[in-house]
Amino acid sequence: MLTAVDHVQLAAPAGSEDLLRAYYTDVLGMTEIPKPPVLAARGGCWFQAGAVQLHLGVEEDFRPAKKAHPGLRVTGIEAYAARLEAAGARVVRDGDLPGHRRFYSEDPVGNRLEFLEPVDGVCPAP
Repeated sequence: MLTAVDHVQLAAPAGSEDLLRAYYTDVLGMTEIPKPPVLAARGGCWFQAGAVQLHLGVEEDFRPAKKAHPGLRVTGIEAYAARLEAAGARVVRDGDLPGHRRFYSEDPVGNRLEFLEPVDGVCPAP
């Protein structure tokens, strides 16, 4: 039986680790967590905020997905959107998900990210 999502893996081009660190820590407010040495040798970096983990792994011939993305739950979504915009990230608001405020953005290598917050703290049951 599935009990939770342990992490989400996103791809990134070789040599983009410093760019990713700056974005995921400084802009999104996540903390970099160490990769096991055998995996660290492959490049990439891992980040965490609370129970949420995002792993960025190096992919040969990297191309960001146009549709696939993690959905990241936030609090204070308008302030969070303003934080991204102040850092130069594009924010595309989308009101099509009932019961939520949400927007899309991209990390510095083009990975699509969805940020969402239930309206009035209420989230429909899965």
